[in-house]
Amino acid sequence: MSSQSVKTKKQDAEKHSIITSKSMSSRETKMSVQNPSVHRMASKRRVTLKACGNSLERMPPEIILRILSYLDARSVFCISFVNKLFHELSNINSIWYQFYIREHAKKKKANQEDHMIRDLGLVGVKERPEGYWRKTFFTEIASLNVNKWRKKLKHIDPYSGLPRHTEEVLRSLCITWEITVTDGSGRRSTFEQSHASFSSTAVFVFWGAVSWPSFNQLTSLELCGVSRVPLHCPAPYRPAWKSVMSKIKLQGEHSELCVADKIVKMLYVGQGVTLGFWQDQCGIAFVIVNLHNHRLVERSLHASISPCAASEVSALFDDVDPEYGLHGYSAYIELHNTARVVMSDRFSQLFCRRDQISDGYLPLELISENNRSLNTHLVGDVSLPWRTEALHGTIKDCCMINLTLWDEAKQPFWCVSAPVVMTKANQDTVSYDYDGEGFSILYQDSEGRVEMRLKQMEFKEQYFLVNLMIYISVAKVNKHFGRDY
Repeated sequence: MSSQSVKTKKQDAEKHSIITSKSMSSRETKMSVQNPSVHRMASKRRVTLKACGNSLERMPPEIILRILSYLDARSVFCISFVNKLFHELSNINSIWYQFYIREHAKKKKANQEDHMIRDLGLVGVKERPEGYWRKTFFTEIASLNVNKWRKKLKHIDPYSGLPRHTEEVLRSLCITWEITVTDGSGRRSTFEQSHASFSSTAVFVFWGAVSWPSFNQLTSLELCGVSRVPLHCPAPYRPAWKSVMSKIKLQGEHSELCVADKIVKMLYVGQGVTLGFWQDQCGIAFVIVNLHNHRLVERSLHASISPCAASEVSALFDDVDPEYGLHGYSAYIELHNTARVVMSDRFSQLFCRRDQISDGYLPLELISENNRSLNTHLVGDVSLPWRTEALHGTIKDCCMINLTLWDEAKQPFWCVSAPVVMTKANQDTVSYDYDGEGFSILYQDSEGRVEMRLKQMEFKEQYFLVNLMIYISVAKVNKHFGRDY
């Protein structure tokens, strides 16, 4: 071969390499303009890919991104846990923007802002920070799921007066609850629920399969509702929103429940939270939280998913009725041991005369000892089962009380779900109808109190509720009805 031909081939090879480098440079420039995040990843990985033997790792990011565009949202979300590369690629705005558009198209109407976003196209996508459209998409599908089940909550149980499908909605929305405790140094520890038990009026949530910090070191307890996006992947990895439902200071005076067994004792710290302690130490054995069903779904959801209305709604103003706020009450009361109902009954046409108001309370009589026809018997004994990861037991003479009191407009006025204790009552009266011992159950908070008197049938494990009184705070009545009693 002549030296001239060799020189010519060498020049042709140099020209081809120059053209190739120019075309690659122009393609990279175009990619950096269209998708700057992908370009940054490609530039960062170009040096390391030469030494990598994995064919998938050597694949250009824009090719992987094109492959990801054919997957559904669940697959893209799950693939983000593979490694750092896939986590970055699966967080690209352009992918989740398309998911958001498809999901939003399921709505019947689109507002003006969404039309503007569609008109902006890629410009609007690129102006958003990384991960914006992914979060927006998850919020969108969570909101669609909430709106789907919101109609279910409008079906009211005529007996309890509360939504009859609360349990079904909570399970469908993948709602659970978490507890976060804080110690004196500010360290926070979060624990997921062990299990939950549902009744027609409340939910009982248990924590018993964890190792708790020492109670003496804890300063506060925070209860949160957790709503997870309904994706077909393991629950701990699903995107979730937390809604703070209550905060309780632990180092202070609390009304200790005078009940215990040979292993544990109980302490009620308020807002439906009960702590169980080991008898021989200050360690926490379990936690039980009572959640009343009134607006429980709304309280457990984050505000970004379901905007929560005001917790207190005032009654309509009435300047004609001189005893407005003293009559027309209805009540539903239930004693529950977290496994079954011990007693339940509904009462209507409850009232109080103005001259009966005393000591800052408005009394409502539900069951009178003078009227035996209203006496109600309890099914089974009064006890509360508890369970941890290794042990279980039953505390005698303790159960949960669920109370719903409605005003004249059939709006929930006072809702209670808390543990109560049955104690022996003083024999100050003689009853010729029941020859057994007398017992009493008392619940009290800042808004009112409930007093129950029971009689036990001799030689039988059966109790009869012979007297039931509800005392409502006059301050609560005045605030709700706009009165001055």
